Amino acid sequence: MTYDVLTMGRISVDIYPNDIGVGLAEVASFGKYMGGSPSNVAVAASRHGRRTAVITRTGDDPFGVYLHRELARFGVDDRFVTPVAGLQTPATFCAIMPETHEFPLYFYGRFPTAPDLQIKAEELDAEAVRGARIFWSTVTGLCQEPSRSAHIAAHEARPRASLGEGRFTVLDLDYRPMFWDSEDAAREQVAKVLPHVTVAIGNEEECAVAVGHGTPDEQADRLLVAGVEIAVVKLGPEGVMAKTRDERVVSAPVAVQTLNGLGAGDSFGGAFCHGLLAGWPLAQVLDYANAAGAIVASRLSCADAMPTPAEVTSLLAERGRLVPEAVAQ
Repeated sequence: MTYDVLTMGRISVDIYPNDIGVGLAEVASFGKYMGGSPSNVAVAASRHGRRTAVITRTGDDPFGVYLHRELARFGVDDRFVTPVAGLQTPATFCAIMPETHEFPLYFYGRFPTAPDLQIKAEELDAEAVRGARIFWSTVTGLCQEPSRSAHIAAHEARPRASLGEGRFTVLDLDYRPMFWDSEDAAREQVAKVLPHVTVAIGNEEECAVAVGHGTPDEQADRLLVAGVEIAVVKLGPEGVMAKTRDERVVSAPVAVQTLNGLGAGDSFGGAFCHGLLAGWPLAQVLDYANAAGAIVASRLSCADAMPTPAEVTSLLAERGRLVPEAVAQ
């Protein structure tokens, strides 16, 4: 089977409060959701009609069973999701305080390691990785062995020169300092996979870890010099920029009432993949992904909150943005 989008890396159970605007010590009840950035991206792309799968690991426990069920419910192939004996499925708690734009995360079951950091290179289905139209991974997957070697092997299975038109290798520059000894350590590992990457996505701080500090344009240019074909730099309140060797486009923010900002980037990622595969102009891909991210920012959960194409195009039309002629191809 050839996948439109094959992601690799984190999966967890998100435990999000039903009480909004207070710290965790004051929360009385919680909801349970599927989480983990690469897994969320697979869900987001599936919502846009794409055939998706995720390569990850869970604990051999009830939460692992729950995550398999959720992946199936969201239409994500779970054949590459297996349990790791002796480890528990991670849980991620957060507080949701939208008035101050604070969404602190608390990771449980990730230290000193987590099941999804136990993916081994020899366990990979190299043909599935090689054949995927888009392969998506994150910098977090490089933070420790054996996941690091597995991610490097996956990228090496997709030499940039062999991809051909309409196929992409995406690196989410997702840098989480609690998983690394230093920024330098992360930069060293990013340098090992960057030669295989065609699309890099991150905010200014994450781009700084990958290619050094500078203006967003300078960071994008350094990514292009490294061989990346599309460099996407998120500009916070100024929107998001995408740059290639031939063009530079900026998508202005799509203003919404933010409830929980944690899943917006994953929604952006899944929608961005969809637009790339549809062959839309880069400006339209960026606007569509920006709107998809905004919708999730206005909702409580992450995976459950991923929008449909109709919801995204409706928001674009409402805000006077250009709606792609074909929502799916």
